[in-house]
Amino acid sequence: MEAASLPAALELAAGGGAGLSPEKRAVLGASLLLLQRDYRFERVWFWGCIQGVRGSYYIAEGLGPDRAAPRSRLYSLNCVEWSLLPPVTEEMVAQAEQLKGRFQGDPSFEYEHIEINAEDAERLFEDGKEPTIKEEARLVATIEQIDRAVGIIPRGAFVKTPLGSVHENRNFEGLSLTEAKKLSSYFHFTKPFNLKNKTLLEKADLDPSTDFLDSLEHDIPQGSWTVQLEKGDTVVVLRSLLWLGLTFYHVPVTKQYGYIYFGTGEKNFDLPFML
Repeated sequence: MEAASLPAALELAAGGGAGLSPEKRAVLGASLLLLQRDYRFERVWFWGCIQGVRGSYYIAEGLGPDRAAPRSRLYSLNCVEWSLLPPVTEEMVAQAEQLKGRFQGDPSFEYEHIEINAEDAERLFEDGKEPTIKEEARLVATIEQIDRAVGIIPRGAFVKTPLGSVHENRNFEGLSLTEAKKLSSYFHFTKPFNLKNKTLLEKADLDPSTDFLDSLEHDIPQGSWTVQLEKGDTVVVLRSLLWLGLTFYHVPVTKQYGYIYFGTGEKNFDLPFML
């Protein structure tokens, strides 16, 4: 899910109250170009910002030719100097899901009293250590959680080859306005779960090269997305009520789309009671 362009994403973020001054946007745009050059990414995009108590993490993701491959994630505290985050593990995600409250804004901050599996607990207690997780690990795990849950693309924006790799669809010219207003026209860009449960009859209508992901129409709880037309009905904007601060945009009949996150990195567990 790359933004079609950095300016479009940042303009959307600024319009949504992201708090990025024109100066900071200019600095960020320049530093991301240097980031792409230094790390030799095929493309780098501004993922968003997780706001902590004492500081904010600005996040970028580096992409390679295969868009389904694990992404490189980096953070900055000042939009200039970037640090590479460690690869995410399922253990990190499980531990991060137990943590409540705001991020501190300090990558070295340690959270204590987390539950871990018996094997790790035995090893740690033998070493005389309390089970902890650093905020840096919580950060990359939270980015992963958000990408899995609400990182989305328009239908047809990517194609899957017979060998399994996923690439940008050069023939994608955008959704029509009618299709762009439907949740079924957007896919979660992560490993599908509902697709394998479809019947053979349902699968017969699918194009395996483009319909290889789960659409948003069956998301639980229902009503976790809002769909609106903005900027004189020229831009379709989807916002997540599950991860408040996630905004996706698409300009129909163009290649312009992307998503950006500006929030506290906390999941909205109250959503089922709000609907």
